[in-house]
Amino acid sequence: MNQATELTPDDARLIEAAREVIRRNYDAEGERHTVGCALRCANGHVYAGVNIYDIHGACAEVVTMGMAATAGEREFECIVAVRGAQGREILPPCGNCRQVMADYAPDCEVILPGAGHPHKMTARALLPEAHFVYPDPYPRVPHR
Repeated sequence: MNQATELTPDDARLIEAAREVIRRNYDAEGERHTVGCALRCANGHVYAGVNIYDIHGACAEVVTMGMAATAGEREFECIVAVRGAQGREILPPCGNCRQVMADYAPDCEVILPGAGHPHKMTARALLPEAHFVYPDPYPRVPHR
């Protein structure tokens, strides 16, 4: 899917999950948690996380993907990030997140802000003409 597509009711619920996690964790004083993310896996499980802001930082998308991977998930279906105390603003992924998504889950759909209404595209489509993308999103390392 390289073209933008409309959202489904499941996507609307995913946006609400991202909004809920930032509402519960927003840190206005320290600005350590300002972005919420929700990720839906192919089996329907939803994971939600927040960014960890410091000098280096970890984006909410990478934190949430890591949570899902830690739980054993490998098939990511759709992801969204929102910003602010109420999560009203849908954010496009930064360059680093686009690279991580393209490497790890290139067919995962990403919900993006739009003029008047959000839409979605695959992670692969968000990194056009990538010079380096892992050929296998799940490289296997032989065990000894």
